[in-house]
Amino acid sequence: MLEFFVSIMVAGFLLANSSKGARVSRRLAIHLFGNKGTEYEALAGATVRSVTTGILGVALIQSLFAGLGFLVVRLPGAGLWALLFLIAAVLQVGNLALLPVVIYVFATTSTAKAVAFLIWCIVVALMDNVLKPLLLGRGLPVPITVVFLGVIGGFLAIGIIGLFVGPIVLSVGYKLFLAWLDEDIEKAPDPA
Repeated sequence: MLEFFVSIMVAGFLLANSSKGARVSRRLAIHLFGNKGTEYEALAGATVRSVTTGILGVALIQSLFAGLGFLVVRLPGAGLWALLFLIAAVLQVGNLALLPVVIYVFATTSTAKAVAFLIWCIVVALMDNVLKPLLLGRGLPVPITVVFLGVIGGFLAIGIIGLFVGPIVLSVGYKLFLAWLDEDIEKAPDPA
């Protein structure tokens, strides 16, 4: 939880100085990658936007639908449960946050209402499987698998910040790998 709030503070600080950061980022990319530097810098920016909409956007959409379900069944503290679900969904464990709520609803309401709520929770949980592939790799010149593996690997390695660092590293690494492969083909002798 502390990491989550620290990452928001760091993002706010970086956003306040974004024009200077963009110039430094562009110069660093050109220095590291030469004439392809601006392409890799644009790829890193597009990856961050894609992950933001793919991970945070889907988590927000899911938490809104989950919160609507919480309000319909009159769950005490529905707003707090929706916030808890949002944080869990960002951490990729949103479905686990629904379990205690479903158990509570089964214990306190009629069976028909509880079963309807369970079906609603299953729909909310499965939204992740539909929306994330649609939003995660949209607009990127790399396969969605590379971005998704970067998200999961980055999160497991370094936490919330890894949600963004992992896909950037893998996306740029993927493009560098392809450039390296193309370079070897250009240098190969002509068989004719």
